[in-house]
Amino acid sequence: MTTTELNWTAQGDWGMRDSQGRRFDLARWQARFDELRAAHHVPGAQLTVLVGGQVYELASGVLHRGIGWPVTTDSVFLSGSIAKVYTATLVMQLVDAGKLSLDAPVVSVLPEFATPDPMATATITVRQLLSHTGGVTNDFMHDSGRGDDCLEKYVKAAQEVPLDCPPGTAVSYGSLGYVVLGRLIEVLTGKTWDQALQDLLFTPLGLERSVTLPEQALRFPVAMSHLGEPGQDPDPAPAWDLMPRSAGPYGRVIVSAGDMARLAKLHLDGGLAPDGTRVLSAQAVEAMQHRETDVPDKWTVSADGWGLGWTLYDWDGIAGYGHDGAAIGQYAYLRVVPHAGVAVALMTNGGSARLLYADLFRELLAELAGVAMPDPFGPPAQPPAVDLDSLLGTYRREGVVITVSRGEDGGARMLYEFVDGMKDMSPPLDMDLAPVTPTVFAATGAGAAFSEDYMPVVFSTLSNGTACVYVGMRATPKIG
Repeated sequence: MTTTELNWTAQGDWGMRDSQGRRFDLARWQARFDELRAAHHVPGAQLTVLVGGQVYELASGVLHRGIGWPVTTDSVFLSGSIAKVYTATLVMQLVDAGKLSLDAPVVSVLPEFATPDPMATATITVRQLLSHTGGVTNDFMHDSGRGDDCLEKYVKAAQEVPLDCPPGTAVSYGSLGYVVLGRLIEVLTGKTWDQALQDLLFTPLGLERSVTLPEQALRFPVAMSHLGEPGQDPDPAPAWDLMPRSAGPYGRVIVSAGDMARLAKLHLDGGLAPDGTRVLSAQAVEAMQHRETDVPDKWTVSADGWGLGWTLYDWDGIAGYGHDGAAIGQYAYLRVVPHAGVAVALMTNGGSARLLYADLFRELLAELAGVAMPDPFGPPAQPPAVDLDSLLGTYRREGVVITVSRGEDGGARMLYEFVDGMKDMSPPLDMDLAPVTPTVFAATGAGAAFSEDYMPVVFSTLSNGTACVYVGMRATPKIG
């Protein structure tokens, strides 16, 4: 029994109490978890809570509504973009080993990396890709095959993809950069990204329910994706996961909530594995949590800033970090509160997952860590008067055109269209914009997957003076 375990005293079968008097009432939280999951029409979910050095794993609902298999704590889910934290941790291991400098131009280590802008190609750094400040896009969906060379092929195909904005001028969520980082890991380790993750993280941490390839997931009970209208029970999706293998570094780690919390524990424990092995230096752990940039859009993923891989939060002076993830109807949420030694991981397979997260985490983090999460995003009862003239116009980035105009009622409207290579991705979104502040608007009709009932639309300015609009954490510059 470890020292931490000795600090806990059993309270019957329903809870434990730590040396500070905090008790985790397992039965009460299981009942609350079941209640909220059903209320928000989430077919199945896992919840893991790390508190007082102990990991508590809960499961609720079914993996597949058509079959009725129950979710268990050893089931696995798609974690979506939380994969970026795993890739960032691997990058920091390379920094620890002296194989990489955060401020080295990417092209100096990976000559195949390029953008249509030669100056940008020469200057984009590893740090900028990790912190989403390199200007690369999020929306280059390219299937480079199932072979071990898929990341190499993706990076070459991306050489002609325009930047969303000039490097260093703004934070703009960019998954393309994480594929580049995955390829960089391959070059410096001599292994595929998948194998490097297995050898350098999964195995040392004892993460037995963490994989990257669909065929590996079949060893476990696997959560099926579900899709449907908000407020109704969703149906199984036509496909479990449509992402290509090259999406791995930014979007595919298949994992249980328990294993995700154990990754968080590595960072809470200063880079040490459960057996005391040093997996990451304390300096690297601290660097990942250092704020590299503020975030104009503080609502889409509840971000106040960005570190190296981590989303950073400021809950009325209480610092935290974590990440969100989405993959074909499955949504994942990870929050870490370092001052309290608390981490909470939630995996879901459909329904109004964002509402489940919001209700559950507000209660859990308040009780266990003293955190007051912000109120749900939306327009105030008395919306402010806003001069729309400077906001109207056309905004464009690779694959997306956003048009902001006046509606018949004089209010703002937004038409969000996919174009060029992404034109078949989704029908256009035509939404009313309700003012929250003079530069922040709530778009209606976006669904609960974004920010509870409304989608944030944030007008800002790049550091070079160009106006832009943020939708989905992507910066889209104004062109007219």
